[in-house]
Amino acid sequence: MQTAPTLFEPFTFANGITMRNRVVMAPMTTWSANDDGTVSDEELLYYRRRVNGVGLVLTGCTHVTPNGIGFTGEFASNDDSFIPSLRRLAEAAKSGGAPAVLQIFHAGNKAVPELVPDADVVGASAMPVSAGPFNPGGVLPRALDHDEIVEVISAFGDATRRAIEAGFDGIELHGAHGFLIQNFFSPHYNHRDDAWGGTLENRMRFPLAVVREVKRVIATHAERPFLLGYRVSPEEPEQDGLRISDTRALIEGLIDCGVDYIHASLSNILEAKPAEATDDRTIAELVAAKVAGRVPVIAAGQVRTPQQAEHALDLGLSLVAVGQGLVMNPEWVELSKHGNGRLIETEIRTTKVPEIALPAGLWGQIQFATGWFDINDDRHAPRQKATA
Repeated sequence: MQTAPTLFEPFTFANGITMRNRVVMAPMTTWSANDDGTVSDEELLYYRRRVNGVGLVLTGCTHVTPNGIGFTGEFASNDDSFIPSLRRLAEAAKSGGAPAVLQIFHAGNKAVPELVPDADVVGASAMPVSAGPFNPGGVLPRALDHDEIVEVISAFGDATRRAIEAGFDGIELHGAHGFLIQNFFSPHYNHRDDAWGGTLENRMRFPLAVVREVKRVIATHAERPFLLGYRVSPEEPEQDGLRISDTRALIEGLIDCGVDYIHASLSNILEAKPAEATDDRTIAELVAAKVAGRVPVIAAGQVRTPQQAEHALDLGLSLVAVGQGLVMNPEWVELSKHGNGRLIETEIRTTKVPEIALPAGLWGQIQFATGWFDINDDRHAPRQKATA
C-alpha cells in the first residue's frame, strides 16, 4: 500500500506550479477592505504576516458583480479599476515565496441587501436563505433570468482576467457555502423549470458553464501557468439539500471540464460524515476516492495542529488547508516543521491580538463567534462573546 505524503513534502500541479509543502492557507474573509472596495493596508499586513511558510495561499473571497457582495468590508474585483488593488493583494500574498490564488464568487441569496445596488438580491430561484452566522435570513431574492445568468458567467471570466493581470497564480471558484454557484446546484435552492434547473444535469449547468468560461479566459490571457480551482460544500443541512451523491456527480463534471484541483469545505475534515452514511468513511475520504488521483484534492475544516494535518493526508487528500490555525498562529508552519507543535495556540488570546496582526473587522467577528475561545478561561475573550 502506498504511504500518504507527509506534510512537508513538496507538491507540483499538473501545469508545473510547485508548492514547497502540503500546507494551504485557507481562504478567510477579514471584513477589512476600504470603503471603496479596495484592499486595505490592514489586510495586506494580515497576509504578509502569515505567508512565509505555507505552500499555497488562497485569498478570501471577492465579488465579481456589484450585487454579489456577501460581507461588509469585502474587497472587490468587479471592475478593471480594482486591478491595482488586486495587484497589491497579489504582491502581499506572494511575499513569502508561495504561489497565490484569488478566490472569486457571487454571494447570490446571501448577498447583503444594504450593500448591493437597489437592495436587489438575486439567486437561482426566489428562495430565501436560512439565517446563519453572517446573514440575517428572511431576504427573498429575485430569480435571475437567462440573460442575467449569461452576464454573471461572463463576469466570472472578467474577474479571472483581472486576477491574471494583477499577478495571481490562479483563481478559485467559490462553489460552496450556499453562494450563487451552489445556489444553482442545490436541489433545495434551485426550483427552476428551465435549462438552468430541475434535473441534476441542469442544476450542474451553471457551475460547469462558469468553469468553461474561466478556462476560456485563462487560455486567452494567461501567458504563464495559472490554476483553476473549485471549492465545494459536499452536503447541505436541509432535508432536501445536496448530498454526497450530487457532489460526486459534480466532481466528475468538474474534472471533465479541466479544473486543476477540488477544494472541499468541511465542518471537520477528520470527523464529518455524510448525512446518509452507510459506513464509517468520512466525507473527505469519499471525495478523495471519487477523484481517485485525477486532480489534487484540498480539504479545510478544523485543522489546528500538525498532527491533525498529517491525519488529514492519511485520508487520501493531496493538500490540507489551515484557517483558524494560521489566524491564531502566523508562524504555524515554522512551529510545525521544527517540532514545536506544542507552542501552537488552539484558542485565541485577547492579549496576542496586536502581535498577530488581526484586522479590526476580523477580530470583531471572532469575538462574537464560537469555536475560538476557551469559555472557562478568563484569559481569553469575554465569556458572553465567546458563546454568542
